[in-house]
Amino acid sequence: MNDIIISVKELTKRFGDFTAVNSISFNVKRGEIFGFLGANGAGKTTAMRMLCGLSYPTSGSGTVAGYDVMREGELIKRHIGYMSQRFSLYNDLTVWENIRLFAGIYGLSKSETAKRAQELLERLNFTAERNTRVGSLPLGWKQKLSFAVATVHRPEVVFLDEPTGGVDPITRRQFWEMIYEAADGGTTIFITTHYMDEAEYCTRVSIMVDGEVRALDTPARLKEQYAAESMDEVFRTLARGAKRGE
Repeated sequence: MNDIIISVKELTKRFGDFTAVNSISFNVKRGEIFGFLGANGAGKTTAMRMLCGLSYPTSGSGTVAGYDVMREGELIKRHIGYMSQRFSLYNDLTVWENIRLFAGIYGLSKSETAKRAQELLERLNFTAERNTRVGSLPLGWKQKLSFAVATVHRPEVVFLDEPTGGVDPITRRQFWEMIYEAADGGTTIFITTHYMDEAEYCTRVSIMVDGEVRALDTPARLKEQYAAESMDEVFRTLARGAKRGE
């Protein structure tokens, strides 16, 4: 089995004369928790959109779960999970109805949906909330449900775009426990975050500045390299040299 689940080489995205992502290259291994960091305007959102099959690169090459980012964006979308900070489930549907809806979108059969839905409800301790409308759930519960739905089809890779924004510290910790559980099961986690303490939880971290990957290593090695006591200090050191912002 190939250990590399995401591979990009000189991936570039231009909008007219503006180069949003400038020739980035890196690999992500199966089961890694890969932190993808960068200040506003650094290009990380544009890069993530290309990896998720939502935008095609201008040049370069790459694969996600074995599918080509230049030619197979639709196939990539079917074989990954995705969760954004903006809550994407349907507030007027119940917990069970949301799970069933997204399981169907991801191509699960009725029997597979029923089995996975029960597994997710039990894992989240949501069995009693099966018929509760999502709109009435606390934000932290919504975020955990959203992550569960993103993994309902057992994708090889899950992209998390600032998933813990706006939730309290306890819920953030519970959310990371779910991330660890998924990674332990072999799922690759590709996550962006503005919380530098969360960068410490990642297997490896890349930091983008002005459309380029300026640093990529384990949190421990990055702190050693930049003589820093925390990832926040590493990030600030690199971001200080940024020439552009949103």
